[in-house]
Amino acid sequence: MRVLHVNSGNLYGGVETILVTLARMRALCPSMKPHYAVCHEGRLSRELMEAGVPVYQLGRVRISRPWTVWRGRRRLRQVLQRERFDLVVCHMPWSLAVFGKTVRGTGGKLGFWAHSFHPGRIWLERWARRMVPDLAIGNSRFTEAGLTNLFPGVPHGVVYPPLELAGRDEAGYRSSVRKQLGVTDDSVIIIQVSRMEECKGHRLHLEALAQLQHLDTPWVCWIVGGAQRPEEEKYLDQLKSTAEKLGLSKRVMFLGQRTDVRRLLAGADIFCQPNQTPDSFGMVFVEALWASRPVVTTALGGALEIIDDSCGTLVEPGNVASLVEALLRLIESPELRSQQGRAGIARASSLCDPARQMRTLSELSSEVSAKASHL
Repeated sequence: MRVLHVNSGNLYGGVETILVTLARMRALCPSMKPHYAVCHEGRLSRELMEAGVPVYQLGRVRISRPWTVWRGRRRLRQVLQRERFDLVVCHMPWSLAVFGKTVRGTGGKLGFWAHSFHPGRIWLERWARRMVPDLAIGNSRFTEAGLTNLFPGVPHGVVYPPLELAGRDEAGYRSSVRKQLGVTDDSVIIIQVSRMEECKGHRLHLEALAQLQHLDTPWVCWIVGGAQRPEEEKYLDQLKSTAEKLGLSKRVMFLGQRTDVRRLLAGADIFCQPNQTPDSFGMVFVEALWASRPVVTTALGGALEIIDDSCGTLVEPGNVASLVEALLRLIESPELRSQQGRAGIARASSLCDPARQMRTLSELSSEVSAKASHL
């Protein structure tokens, strides 16, 4: 089965990580041949090409510039006429709104992969809703629940993000990354890895850390993630200012955008990301669990499907006191960190094993193709 994945490609986050994983680990599901169409050259297109999969460039498309939309649609039409795909999957409403009509116009089967909960009220969702797909996929049960707001009656299913759960060299990474960043072996490292967006709870995290400065146990916090848009640059500057005002300048390290997150997770002890709004899933939580790190996050959205008492702590949204309590318990108890860390490995595998999730995607896609062949 030949599947074409369509994505804007201008940013790099959870969606793009999924697309790259599908490319790199395609040998686990030989029945599915992934191809990709993107609108922007950058990290996503580069990593896809390095993985050795076909990548079709549609040109820089901006809805505010209609001629770029027409050009992108023309290029996609040429690809669809030249190649044969059993299914074209548009990731997120933007891709579906811009390119869904083109797929329909060439007689192709259309899929939509949701990576956020969609209430169906914003203008882009209303536009995308006109392009009813043959299959709708959610990246979690939480996300799947929103699909009926867009496409009631359309066949749907859940495919948890497939992740490359391999290469665990914890001891070697831990020593090298701590030495590189000038952190002592006896320090407890708390890490947050996320986009620079307010919904990720950085401010709440800093407020909680400010209340832990009295501890005898030495600790440091690594904030990982770079600004990709102007508003994120402004937000990052505000966070650095907040950390300074709270007296955390020597405790909190802003590490920016990194490509060695696996090493950083191995060098840390606790993962903390107190989301202010629901994440559709939370791939980084699974990556932290695979690194055997206990996770502290907010009881919202997809995190409820990932974290339980065996591998972490779910705290009340917006509650600084409960966040302080959860972090304090883990900082002061190496035994608890070790216990929850061990449980996290099995939890990560059960959720995001790439072979299992890619088979699920293949089965859902095959069902759509089979129905089409009988029409």
